Amino acid sequence: MKVIYKDIQKRHYPNTFLVSGAQQPNPEVPERVDRLLGAARDMGLEEVAPPDAGLAPLAAVHTPEYLQFLEHIYPRWQRIPDASAEVVPNIHPDRRDGAYPASAVGQAGYHMADTACPIGPDSWDSIRWSANTAAHAARLVLDGEAAVYGLSRPPGHHAYADMAGGFCFVNNSGVAAQMLRAAHDRVAILDVDLHHGNGTQGMFYRRDDILTVSIHADPVRFYPFFWGHADERGEGRGLGYNYNLPLPRRSGDEDYLAALDKALARIRSFAPGALVVALGLDAFEGDPFGGLSVTTPGFSRIADRIAGLGLPTVIVQEGGYLCDDLGANLAAFLDGFASRHSLSGQAEPASGAQ
Repeated sequence: MKVIYKDIQKRHYPNTFLVSGAQQPNPEVPERVDRLLGAARDMGLEEVAPPDAGLAPLAAVHTPEYLQFLEHIYPRWQRIPDASAEVVPNIHPDRRDGAYPASAVGQAGYHMADTACPIGPDSWDSIRWSANTAAHAARLVLDGEAAVYGLSRPPGHHAYADMAGGFCFVNNSGVAAQMLRAAHDRVAILDVDLHHGNGTQGMFYRRDDILTVSIHADPVRFYPFFWGHADERGEGRGLGYNYNLPLPRRSGDEDYLAALDKALARIRSFAPGALVVALGLDAFEGDPFGGLSVTTPGFSRIADRIAGLGLPTVIVQEGGYLCDDLGANLAAFLDGFASRHSLSGQAEPASGAQ
């Protein structure tokens, strides 16, 4: 298996974020990459730097005004007298169908769902190359690789088509899924992060060609609070194409695997041609966010069952924060996946829709 990564993704280095109204150190730090990449190297994965694919993969799932905002908001913010060092919103609209603000402050509120995704001087470069990483992983799968791991950082599954949130700016898993649609009529996204992939859900909520499935801590008392409930099934053509499996806090391996079996059954019924796994390792029992209690061996069991689908697969890194076992958890997942995946080595390149 190849690991896709480019070092520019480490330049984004947010200092703080607000937790219950208090400023705290931001846990989405570059050291996450060091530990994850170190684990991938120790496994002997082939490291590949993605080429510059430009904005096209991002623009396929994000609005142009949002991408323009991400690219230019930091220098605009610095022109505001006495502004904060990083872009952090202090106002949010009560609706999103009104006038689009011209001011940097107004646009920050419009395009940022919360205060957990500050934008600094190097954020845009890291954001763009994180998306390029996911895009190149998808390209390699389209070209015949059975499975590829995209070490995308910053993560992406809380990002909507026009809104950042929860450490996420561009929806890397959505970028990968949309690229896979070039050769497959149906693509599934399975999100195994601790937190619900609300941005991914919102991005595809009215579509029937991309199935979104998420296993996560119950949002009734956990981020992202307003999304991720079991009754959210999609809308319009997308009704029945979104499947949420919220779990009680501190659920362990067996409860997680029971939910995973339901998720995999739904994916099989969708009969996709390819799969995107939004890989969050923060469901771990020792993760700083403390939401679920999956063990290190549990990640191997989870990956083994996912690999049993036998689909061409793009694995995109989402959450998973600094703890002693972060690298071991990635290794357990990737090893469990590789040992079971039925498409060993390379598959035939995808030449048309399935």
